[in-house]
Amino acid sequence: MGYAQAQETPIAFIGGTIIPVSGPPIENGILLVQHGKIQAVGRAATVRLSSEVTRIDVSGKVLMPGLVDTHSHVGEAAGGDGSAALQPDVRVLDALNVWSPSLGRARAGGITTVNVMPGSGHLLSGQTAYLKLRKGNAIQELLLCKDLLNEVCGGMKMANGTNPMRDNGTFPGTRSRSAAMARQLFIKAQAYQRKIKEAAGDATKMPERDLQMEALVQVLEGKRTVHFHTHRADDILTAIRIGQEFGFKPVLQHVSEGWKVAKEIAASGFPASVIVIDSPGGKLEAMDMRFETGAALVKEGALMGYHTDDYITDSRLFLRSAALGMRAGLNREKALESVTLAGAKMLDLDHRLGTLESGKDADFIVLSGDPMSVYTRIEQTWIEGKKVFDLSNPEDRKYATGAYGVLVGDVVHTHHDGDEDGHR
Repeated sequence: MGYAQAQETPIAFIGGTIIPVSGPPIENGILLVQHGKIQAVGRAATVRLSSEVTRIDVSGKVLMPGLVDTHSHVGEAAGGDGSAALQPDVRVLDALNVWSPSLGRARAGGITTVNVMPGSGHLLSGQTAYLKLRKGNAIQELLLCKDLLNEVCGGMKMANGTNPMRDNGTFPGTRSRSAAMARQLFIKAQAYQRKIKEAAGDATKMPERDLQMEALVQVLEGKRTVHFHTHRADDILTAIRIGQEFGFKPVLQHVSEGWKVAKEIAASGFPASVIVIDSPGGKLEAMDMRFETGAALVKEGALMGYHTDDYITDSRLFLRSAALGMRAGLNREKALESVTLAGAKMLDLDHRLGTLESGKDADFIVLSGDPMSVYTRIEQTWIEGKKVFDLSNPEDRKYATGAYGVLVGDVVHTHHDGDEDGHR
């Protein structure tokens, strides 16, 4: 029996305020879930319940969709090594530790879906993994694909700026050289793609199998989304140019100086996943980061969301990113979308995630109060109708509050990708 089918008896969460994100808040609402899916959501007066339903009273609580983190490093997976600047064949799923306490912290932060990245110390550091943070013993139990050998199970991580710049003969020493190396690899991938097309299914005419080229052809065909680490305004525009030249639509990750080029980002049609940190430090190229970036991007019409880059921002504090965006001018509706629906769209999973609607996955969180309040606690996290975090459970609570062993094993990986200041 699969994870999503584990819950046979329908469960109705009754009496709380429901924030579906797809519409206005619902006071005294009912959320009905079964078989891992949302069966109904609405006001108590409009949702009929059978006698067989298990009722859970959430009066005084707030329910909203599970949070979607489009850029994280939970799971202690380092990704590529220093042998080459371009490593599209590397899969982060081959190094993910599903027993890592960092996954427990993410669940405590209300995160139900996460894009786990290899590090940014490369121009192209490998394949990301899209995970549901289910509780499982093996990576295949968390992946958002069924066949990890033949399906696309995530995106592709690229980077520019200072992270991949190492003037050692293998890695680039300048921004111009960085762009040239990335472009040359995609030209090679286009040639590989043409050979496959010309073979027309004839195995004798197919090019020799190349794991790097296979992954990049998936990018060129739109099957694998590029997640492009980029901070400075000029680097952001370079990332846009590369995407436009080779016909793929990257998610622009971090965009610390996105407020400087908000119009250009919006005009490109590329989404922006923003990092928010509330203390000084880190790399020089991020020194002009502003909380106003989110609002500036939304004003120009760009799709904007936030991410943790955990451990740069602790997964337990993800909701705070949206609140800080509101403080800097982002309206409430877009703030709620920025950690739910916007992220789901960036991962091409909005048909399943990001809102509380009938037919979507039963991924949601139960809050003690308003999601934008500093006093609010995440009390429960549910994935596909199954509770994966409960603040009242002492074993779960330690991930929310901190305890010996909860953080051990994660912080030591801060510098794994060659980024000496720790900001990936």
